[in-house]
Amino acid sequence: MKLIKDVFAEKCGQKRPVVSFEFFPPRTDDGDKTLLEKTLPALALLRPDFCSVTYGAGGSTREKTLMISDRIQREQKIIALHHLTCVCATKEQIGQILDEAFKLDVRNVLALRGDPPGGVGAFTQTEGGFEYSKELVAYIRARGGFSIGSAGFPEGHIDCRAGKHVDWDRLKEKIDCGVDFVVTQLFFNNEDFYEFYNHMTGKLKVTIPVCPGIMPILNGKQMKRITQLCGARWPADLFAKIEAFGDDDASVSKLGIEHASRQTEELLKFGVRGIHFYTMNRVAPARDIMKNAGLA
Repeated sequence: MKLIKDVFAEKCGQKRPVVSFEFFPPRTDDGDKTLLEKTLPALALLRPDFCSVTYGAGGSTREKTLMISDRIQREQKIIALHHLTCVCATKEQIGQILDEAFKLDVRNVLALRGDPPGGVGAFTQTEGGFEYSKELVAYIRARGGFSIGSAGFPEGHIDCRAGKHVDWDRLKEKIDCGVDFVVTQLFFNNEDFYEFYNHMTGKLKVTIPVCPGIMPILNGKQMKRITQLCGARWPADLFAKIEAFGDDDASVSKLGIEHASRQTEELLKFGVRGIHFYTMNRVAPARDIMKNAGLA
C-alpha cells in the first residue's frame, strides 16, 4: 500500500488536491456493519485518496481501529491512515501495535498525544510511555517503514495556555522529528487557517503538506459540543443563524453544508495541497460539499 507522503507528491505533480475522509469506530456491532457494508462503499465512490480512522479516547478503540483500517484497504482498496496516541500505552505496547499494522500493510500513521480516558480531565503520562507526541513521532520514524502525519491547530491547541504561536512552534518541533504531512483540527474561519499556514510555511519554513480539516455543522447540539471540546471560533453571523434555528436540524444541516462548501472552495483557491473531511460517519454531507466545491 502506498505511503501518504508519496500520494501528496504524486498529486502535486498532477496539480490536483489530495482528498481524504475521517471516520470513527462505531460503538456497536450494528454500527460496525453499517460503516463497513454501507457507509464506506458509498464514500469509496467519491474516490478519496485516503481515509483516516480515529483512536478512541484513552485508546478505547485500539483493536477496532486497526480492524477497520485493514478492511478499508483490503475491501475498498483505499489507503488507510491509522490514528495512534500516547494515552494508556507503554512504548512496548505501541511497538506491538505498529508491528501488527505493518503485517497488515497499514503503513500510514497519524501520531497524536491523544485525549485522556473518557475525553475529559488532564493528560497523564503512562509509566513507560510517551509524554509528548513528538516523542511518538521520533519513535515511529526510528522504526522505519511508515509515513507519519501529525495534527495541527489553526487556533492553537485548547490545552496550550501559552498561546497559539507557542503551539505552532511545538508543531514545528514535531515536524523536525519526522512528520511527513499535517492534518488540521476543524475550524470555521478560513482566516484562522491562513494565519496558521503562513506562519508555518513563512516564519517556520515548513515545506511538508499542511492539509485543512473541514467539518460541516449538522445540528445545534453538535455545534455546542465542538465548542466545548476544541474551543473553535465561530463567525458571528453563522453562530447567530444556527442559534436562531434552534431544534430545526434540517435547516442547521443545510446551512452547515453551505458554509463548509464555501470554506472548501476558498481553500482550494488559496492553493492548499489537500482537504480532509470529518465525515461523522455520514455520506451525504461529504458528497454534497465535494459537489458544491467542484471536487466530485
